[in-house]
Amino acid sequence: MSGRDKFIRAVAAALFAVAALQAKGQLPGFSAGSTEQRGPALTPLTQPTLSPGVIQLLELEGKFSQAVAEGGGKAFAQWFADDAVVLNNGQPATMGKAAIAAQAKWNPKEYELTWYAQGAQMGPSNDMGFTWGHYEGRSKDKNGQPVTVSGRYMTVWKKVPDGSWKVAMDASSNEPPAAGECCALPKP
Repeated sequence: MSGRDKFIRAVAAALFAVAALQAKGQLPGFSAGSTEQRGPALTPLTQPTLSPGVIQLLELEGKFSQAVAEGGGKAFAQWFADDAVVLNNGQPATMGKAAIAAQAKWNPKEYELTWYAQGAQMGPSNDMGFTWGHYEGRSKDKNGQPVTVSGRYMTVWKKVPDGSWKVAMDASSNEPPAAGECCALPKP
């Protein structure tokens, strides 16, 4: 098995591990079934033993988030590699930068997408890695009432031939229902 195959398997294992920790309420920063933050996100200041590769990924993620907060969907699409994939909760996969750009048409004044990384891992060859964390999307419904969606995300980063870093895959999933909400009967 190649180093790249091992890394891809590690990414898949990390997705399952993050989901399991989230379900148990053990994911740093949040309690199970809640978007209430319990503590600060992981940063080089709160985790001083982070490797230079992990710090680089966290910095990339921060720049990505800031660009999208300022520029909306157009800025979002600019961060993707030509062969990137987006996996959004309940939606079919979006394949390729052109398709991602065609769907990412939101104005940051109408839809505010924010997120922050809670962790990262760099691959052994230092040319691919991933970050994960929490996101929130804020907008208004047709009656002008605020709507907030939140969940978890994972971004897979890769170094492209020109030496820059691009998003290879972005995946997100809505927060799970709070404990007991899944199967409760409606209240009268």
